[in-house]
Amino acid sequence: MARQIFVNLPIRNMERSKAFFGALGFSFNPQFTNEQGACMVIAETIYVMLLVEPFFQTFTKKPVADAKQSTEVLVCLSCESRAEVDALVQKALAAGGSAPNPPQDHGFMYGHGFEDLDGHVWELMWMDPNAAPPHA
Repeated sequence: MARQIFVNLPIRNMERSKAFFGALGFSFNPQFTNEQGACMVIAETIYVMLLVEPFFQTFTKKPVADAKQSTEVLVCLSCESRAEVDALVQKALAAGGSAPNPPQDHGFMYGHGFEDLDGHVWELMWMDPNAAPPHA
């Protein structure tokens, strides 16, 4: 079995969050989705568990961070092209998200990002491995 990653994020409103990420083109695995949590499929081995805050709280004794006030995680997704980076940011903005920073163009690497409806930061990046500086 291939190693998988499940990023767990607290959310306030399940239907709003599913609609937001659905507008970005992500799907949900119905086998692991209900009113408390939704399994968003990023790739074959990458998933984001969107968990309503009271349910998320059952997994930790620590307070749940308010991502609109503080940063608890930065999620970075690779993209196939600069155009895909820009397209995902535009979809996020159209679905009610925001862009906290301008795009960053480093020649061999291009990035931009968005904040989702709950304030989680999603960084998007494309890198041309043939143009990257040599490894020291």
